[in-house]
Amino acid sequence: MIKSIKIAAAAVLAITIAAELGLKYSATAGIITVLSIQNTKRETVKSARNRTLAFLCALILAAASFRLLGFTLLAFAGYLLSFALLCLYADWGEAIAMDSVLITHFLTEQSMSASLIGNEIALFLTGTTVGVLVNMHLRRREKAFKKLADDVDSQIKGILSRMSHWLLEEDKSGYGPDCLNQLKERLDLARICALNNYNNALWKKDSYELDYIQMRQQQSMVLQEIYENIKSITCLPRQAMQVAMLLEGIQQGYHRDNTAEGLLEDLDLLFQDLKSHELPSHREEFEARAILFYILKQIKKLLMLKREFVLAHPK
Repeated sequence: MIKSIKIAAAAVLAITIAAELGLKYSATAGIITVLSIQNTKRETVKSARNRTLAFLCALILAAASFRLLGFTLLAFAGYLLSFALLCLYADWGEAIAMDSVLITHFLTEQSMSASLIGNEIALFLTGTTVGVLVNMHLRRREKAFKKLADDVDSQIKGILSRMSHWLLEEDKSGYGPDCLNQLKERLDLARICALNNYNNALWKKDSYELDYIQMRQQQSMVLQEIYENIKSITCLPRQAMQVAMLLEGIQQGYHRDNTAEGLLEDLDLLFQDLKSHELPSHREEFEARAILFYILKQIKKLLMLKREFVLAHPK
Protein backbone atom coordinates (compact mmCIF):
# COMPACT_ATOMS: atom_id res chain seq x y z
CA MET A 1 0.00 0.00 0.00
CA ILE A 2 2.81 2.41 0.91
CA LYS A 3 4.64 1.70 -2.34
CA SER A 4 1.43 2.16 -4.35
CA ILE A 5 0.79 5.54 -2.72
CA LYS A 6 4.41 6.54 -3.35
CA ILE A 7 4.17 5.62 -7.04
CA ALA A 8 0.90 7.50 -7.50
CA ALA A 9 2.10 10.61 -5.67
CA ALA A 10 5.41 10.66 -7.56
CA ALA A 11 3.65 10.35 -10.93
CA VAL A 12 1.28 13.21 -10.10
CA LEU A 13 4.21 15.34 -8.93
CA ALA A 14 6.17 14.72 -12.14
CA ILE A 15 3.15 15.54 -14.32
CA THR A 16 2.51 18.71 -12.33
CA ILE A 17 6.12 19.87 -12.69
CA ALA A 18 6.11 19.13 -16.42
CA ALA A 19 2.86 21.03 -16.86
CA GLU A 20 4.17 24.00 -14.87
CA LEU A 21 7.24 24.04 -17.11
CA GLY A 22 4.90 24.25 -20.11
CA LEU A 23 6.06 20.96 -21.61
CA LYS A 24 3.98 19.19 -24.25
CA TYR A 25 2.80 15.64 -23.45
CA SER A 26 3.36 16.34 -19.72
CA ALA A 27 1.60 13.10 -18.72
CA THR A 28 4.55 11.20 -20.17
CA ALA A 29 6.72 12.51 -17.31
CA GLY A 30 4.48 10.62 -14.87
CA ILE A 31 4.93 7.38 -16.79
CA ILE A 32 8.70 7.85 -16.80
CA THR A 33 8.62 8.40 -13.03
CA VAL A 34 6.63 5.21 -12.48
CA LEU A 35 9.09 3.21 -14.56
CA SER A 36 12.05 4.79 -12.74
CA ILE A 37 10.98 3.67 -9.25
CA GLN A 38 12.79 0.48 -8.25
CA ASN A 39 12.95 -1.57 -5.05
CA THR A 40 16.30 -0.24 -3.83
CA LYS A 41 18.49 2.86 -4.15
CA ARG A 42 21.19 1.03 -6.07
CA GLU A 43 18.70 -0.39 -8.57
CA THR A 44 17.10 3.05 -8.98
CA VAL A 45 20.41 4.79 -9.72
CA LYS A 46 21.54 2.01 -12.06
CA SER A 47 18.22 2.10 -13.90
CA ALA A 48 18.40 5.90 -14.27
CA ARG A 49 21.95 5.68 -15.65
CA ASN A 50 21.03 2.97 -18.16
CA ARG A 51 17.88 4.78 -19.29
CA THR A 52 19.79 8.02 -19.79
CA LEU A 53 22.35 6.33 -22.02
CA ALA A 54 19.59 4.52 -23.87
CA PHE A 55 17.62 7.75 -24.36
CA LEU A 56 20.60 9.48 -25.96
CA CYS A 57 21.01 6.51 -28.30
CA ALA A 58 17.28 6.59 -29.06
CA LEU A 59 17.47 10.25 -30.13
CA ILE A 60 20.37 9.51 -32.50
CA LEU A 61 18.71 6.44 -34.04
CA ALA A 62 15.37 8.23 -34.37
CA ALA A 63 17.00 11.21 -36.08
CA ALA A 64 18.74 8.90 -38.54
CA SER A 65 15.58 6.90 -39.29
CA PHE A 66 13.30 9.91 -39.75
CA ARG A 67 15.88 11.70 -41.90
CA LEU A 68 16.25 8.71 -44.22
CA LEU A 69 12.62 7.56 -44.44
CA GLY A 70 10.63 10.58 -43.33
CA PHE A 71 8.17 10.70 -40.45
CA THR A 72 6.46 7.44 -41.39
CA LEU A 73 5.56 4.19 -39.68
CA LEU A 74 8.28 2.51 -41.71
CA ALA A 75 10.85 4.92 -40.25
CA PHE A 76 9.54 4.31 -36.74
CA ALA A 77 9.71 0.55 -37.31
CA GLY A 78 13.31 0.92 -38.49
CA TYR A 79 14.15 2.97 -35.40
CA LEU A 80 12.42 0.49 -33.09
CA LEU A 81 14.20 -2.50 -34.63
CA SER A 82 17.66 -0.96 -34.28
CA PHE A 83 16.93 0.48 -30.80
CA ALA A 84 15.53 -2.79 -29.48
CA LEU A 85 18.57 -4.70 -30.76
CA LEU A 86 20.90 -2.18 -29.09
CA CYS A 87 19.03 -2.26 -25.77
CA LEU A 88 18.87 -6.04 -25.64
CA TYR A 89 22.58 -6.27 -26.44
CA ALA A 90 23.51 -3.65 -23.80
CA ASP A 91 21.07 -5.09 -21.21
CA TRP A 92 18.91 -1.96 -21.33
CA GLY A 93 15.69 -3.84 -22.02
CA GLU A 94 13.73 -1.77 -19.49
CA ALA A 95 14.37 1.39 -21.56
CA ILE A 96 12.79 0.18 -24.82
CA ALA A 97 9.17 1.04 -24.01
CA MET A 98 9.81 4.26 -22.08
CA ASP A 99 12.17 5.85 -24.61
CA SER A 100 10.07 4.72 -27.55
CA VAL A 101 7.03 6.53 -26.09
CA LEU A 102 9.07 9.74 -26.21
CA ILE A 103 10.12 9.02 -29.80
CA THR A 104 6.46 8.64 -30.88
CA HIS A 105 6.01 12.33 -30.10
CA PHE A 106 8.32 13.14 -33.02
CA LEU A 107 6.21 10.91 -35.24
CA THR A 108 3.01 12.59 -34.04
CA GLU A 109 4.42 16.08 -34.54
CA GLN A 110 6.07 15.12 -37.87
CA SER A 111 9.12 17.01 -36.69
CA MET A 112 12.40 16.75 -34.79
CA SER A 113 12.93 20.45 -34.26
CA ALA A 114 15.32 21.70 -31.59
CA SER A 115 12.42 22.87 -29.43
CA LEU A 116 10.68 19.50 -29.62
CA ILE A 117 13.91 17.63 -28.83
CA GLY A 118 14.35 19.97 -25.85
CA ASN A 119 10.78 19.18 -24.77
CA GLU A 120 11.47 15.42 -24.81
CA ILE A 121 14.75 15.83 -22.94
CA ALA A 122 12.96 17.93 -20.30
CA LEU A 123 10.20 15.30 -19.97
CA PHE A 124 12.81 12.58 -19.54
CA LEU A 125 14.83 14.52 -16.97
CA THR A 126 11.73 15.52 -15.00
CA GLY A 127 10.33 12.01 -14.78
CA THR A 128 13.68 10.37 -14.04
CA THR A 129 14.72 12.95 -11.43
CA VAL A 130 11.45 12.67 -9.52
CA GLY A 131 11.68 8.87 -9.62
CA VAL A 132 15.23 8.88 -8.25
CA LEU A 133 14.49 11.45 -5.53
CA VAL A 134 11.41 9.58 -4.34
CA ASN A 135 13.48 6.44 -3.79
CA MET A 136 16.29 8.19 -1.90
CA HIS A 137 14.33 7.83 1.37
CA LEU A 138 14.85 4.06 1.37
CA ARG A 139 16.90 2.85 4.33
CA ARG A 140 18.55 -0.38 5.42
CA ARG A 141 16.14 -2.57 7.39
CA GLU A 142 18.70 -3.71 9.94
CA LYS A 143 16.13 -4.64 12.60
CA ALA A 144 14.22 -6.78 10.10
CA PHE A 145 17.41 -8.60 9.12
CA LYS A 146 18.40 -9.14 12.75
CA LYS A 147 15.03 -10.74 13.47
CA LEU A 148 15.32 -13.03 10.45
CA ALA A 149 18.91 -13.93 11.36
CA ASP A 150 17.85 -14.68 14.94
CA ASP A 151 15.10 -16.95 13.59
CA VAL A 152 17.66 -18.75 11.41
CA ASP A 153 20.01 -19.22 14.36
CA SER A 154 17.19 -20.49 16.54
CA GLN A 155 16.11 -23.00 13.89
CA ILE A 156 19.67 -24.28 13.46
CA LYS A 157 19.96 -24.78 17.24
CA GLY A 158 16.71 -26.75 17.15
CA ILE A 159 17.98 -28.88 14.25
CA LEU A 160 21.17 -29.72 16.14
CA SER A 161 19.19 -30.63 19.25
CA ARG A 162 16.88 -32.92 17.26
CA MET A 163 19.89 -34.53 15.58
CA SER A 164 21.39 -35.27 18.98
CA HIS A 165 18.13 -36.92 20.04
CA TRP A 166 17.36 -38.92 16.90
CA LEU A 167 20.91 -40.17 16.51
CA LEU A 168 20.32 -42.37 19.57
CA GLU A 169 16.97 -43.72 18.32
CA GLU A 170 16.96 -46.97 16.37
CA ASP A 171 13.53 -46.27 14.88
CA LYS A 172 13.89 -43.03 12.95
CA SER A 173 10.62 -43.23 11.04
CA GLY A 174 9.33 -40.16 12.90
CA TYR A 175 12.36 -38.05 11.99
CA GLY A 176 11.43 -35.96 8.97
CA PRO A 177 13.07 -33.08 7.08
CA ASP A 178 10.41 -30.47 8.00
CA CYS A 179 12.80 -28.45 10.19
CA LEU A 180 15.36 -28.31 7.37
CA ASN A 181 12.71 -27.15 4.89
CA GLN A 182 11.62 -24.41 7.29
CA LEU A 183 15.24 -23.34 7.67
CA LYS A 184 15.61 -23.04 3.89
CA GLU A 185 12.48 -20.86 3.67
CA ARG A 186 13.76 -18.58 6.44
CA LEU A 187 17.18 -18.34 4.82
CA ASP A 188 15.58 -17.30 1.53
CA LEU A 189 13.69 -14.47 3.29
CA ALA A 190 16.82 -13.38 5.15
CA ARG A 191 18.85 -13.37 1.91
CA ILE A 192 16.27 -11.12 0.19
CA CYS A 193 16.36 -8.74 3.16
CA ALA A 194 20.17 -8.72 3.20
CA LEU A 195 20.34 -8.07 -0.54
CA ASN A 196 17.88 -5.17 -0.28
CA ASN A 197 19.86 -3.71 2.62
CA TYR A 198 23.06 -3.95 0.59
CA ASN A 199 21.45 -2.26 -2.42
CA ASN A 200 20.00 0.52 -0.26
CA ALA A 201 23.48 1.58 0.90
CA LEU A 202 24.93 3.62 -1.96
CA TRP A 203 28.20 4.63 -0.34
CA LYS A 204 28.89 2.12 2.43
CA LYS A 205 29.15 -1.30 0.80
CA ASP A 206 29.01 -3.62 3.81
CA SER A 207 28.59 -7.25 2.74
CA TYR A 208 28.39 -8.64 6.31
CA GLU A 209 24.72 -9.59 6.09
CA LEU A 210 25.06 -11.24 2.67
CA ASP A 211 28.17 -13.13 3.78
CA TYR A 212 26.42 -14.23 6.97
CA ILE A 213 23.45 -15.66 5.08
CA GLN A 214 25.75 -17.34 2.56
CA MET A 215 27.60 -19.00 5.44
CA ARG A 216 24.33 -20.18 6.99
CA GLN A 217 23.13 -21.50 3.62
CA GLN A 218 26.32 -23.52 3.27
CA GLN A 219 25.83 -24.82 6.80
CA SER A 220 22.24 -25.77 6.00
CA MET A 221 23.50 -27.95 3.14
CA VAL A 222 25.92 -29.66 5.53
CA LEU A 223 23.07 -30.16 8.02
CA GLN A 224 21.03 -31.77 5.25
CA GLU A 225 23.86 -34.26 4.65
CA ILE A 226 24.17 -35.00 8.37
CA TYR A 227 20.41 -35.57 8.57
CA GLU A 228 20.52 -38.07 5.70
CA ASN A 229 23.40 -39.93 7.33
CA ILE A 230 21.65 -40.07 10.70
CA LYS A 231 18.58 -41.52 8.99
CA SER A 232 20.73 -44.26 7.44
CA ILE A 233 22.04 -45.54 10.80
CA THR A 234 20.13 -48.64 11.89
CA CYS A 235 22.66 -50.02 14.38
CA LEU A 236 23.69 -47.96 17.42
CA PRO A 237 27.29 -48.54 18.52
CA ARG A 238 28.38 -47.02 21.81
CA GLN A 239 30.25 -44.28 19.91
CA ALA A 240 26.85 -42.85 18.87
CA MET A 241 26.43 -41.44 22.38
CA GLN A 242 29.70 -39.50 22.07
CA VAL A 243 28.69 -38.00 18.73
CA ALA A 244 25.24 -37.12 20.10
CA MET A 245 26.86 -35.37 23.07
CA LEU A 246 29.05 -33.38 20.68
CA LEU A 247 26.00 -32.27 18.69
CA GLU A 248 24.28 -31.20 21.90
CA GLY A 249 27.42 -29.34 22.97
CA ILE A 250 27.46 -27.46 19.65
CA GLN A 251 23.82 -26.55 20.15
CA GLN A 252 24.45 -25.24 23.66
CA GLY A 253 27.56 -23.30 22.63
CA TYR A 254 25.90 -21.89 19.54
CA HIS A 255 26.48 -18.15 19.28
CA ARG A 256 26.67 -15.77 16.32
CA ASP A 257 30.13 -14.45 17.22
CA ASN A 258 31.58 -17.75 18.45
CA THR A 259 34.71 -18.73 16.51
CA ALA A 260 34.02 -22.41 17.34
CA GLU A 261 37.66 -22.88 18.40
CA GLY A 262 36.73 -24.77 21.56
CA LEU A 263 34.23 -26.95 19.70
CA LEU A 264 36.84 -27.79 17.06
CA GLU A 265 39.24 -28.86 19.82
CA ASP A 266 36.54 -31.11 21.32
CA LEU A 267 35.93 -32.55 17.87
CA ASP A 268 39.63 -33.34 17.35
CA LEU A 269 39.79 -35.07 20.74
CA LEU A 270 36.76 -37.17 19.80
CA PHE A 271 38.37 -38.08 16.48
CA GLN A 272 41.48 -39.30 18.29
CA ASP A 273 39.42 -41.24 20.80
CA LEU A 274 37.36 -43.02 18.13
CA LYS A 275 40.50 -43.94 16.18
CA SER A 276 41.87 -45.67 19.27
CA HIS A 277 38.83 -47.97 19.59
CA GLU A 278 39.06 -51.55 18.43
CA LEU A 279 37.58 -52.34 15.05
CA PRO A 280 34.09 -53.86 15.20
CA SER A 281 33.60 -57.52 14.46
CA HIS A 282 30.12 -57.23 12.94
CA ARG A 283 29.34 -55.73 9.54
CA GLU A 284 26.38 -53.62 10.76
CA GLU A 285 28.41 -52.04 13.53
CA PHE A 286 31.30 -51.41 11.13
CA GLU A 287 28.97 -49.59 8.72
CA ALA A 288 27.37 -47.59 11.55
CA ARG A 289 30.75 -46.49 12.90
CA ALA A 290 31.86 -45.53 9.40
CA ILE A 291 28.78 -43.32 9.08
CA LEU A 292 29.46 -41.78 12.50
CA PHE A 293 33.03 -41.04 11.45
CA TYR A 294 31.73 -39.34 8.29
CA ILE A 295 29.22 -37.35 10.36
CA LEU A 296 32.11 -36.06 12.44
CA LYS A 297 33.84 -34.88 9.27
CA GLN A 298 30.65 -33.08 8.27
CA ILE A 299 30.43 -31.50 11.72
CA LYS A 300 33.98 -30.25 11.30
CA LYS A 301 33.01 -28.68 7.98
CA LEU A 302 30.03 -27.06 9.72
CA LEU A 303 32.26 -25.54 12.40
CA MET A 304 34.98 -24.48 9.94
CA LEU A 305 32.45 -22.52 7.90
CA LYS A 306 31.52 -20.58 11.02
CA ARG A 307 35.14 -20.07 12.08
CA GLU A 308 36.16 -18.72 8.66
CA PHE A 309 33.23 -16.30 8.65
CA VAL A 310 33.93 -14.91 12.13
CA LEU A 311 37.62 -14.47 11.36
CA ALA A 312 36.77 -12.68 8.10
CA HIS A 313 34.37 -10.32 9.91
CA PRO A 314 36.00 -9.36 13.22
CA LYS A 315 33.93 -7.18 15.51
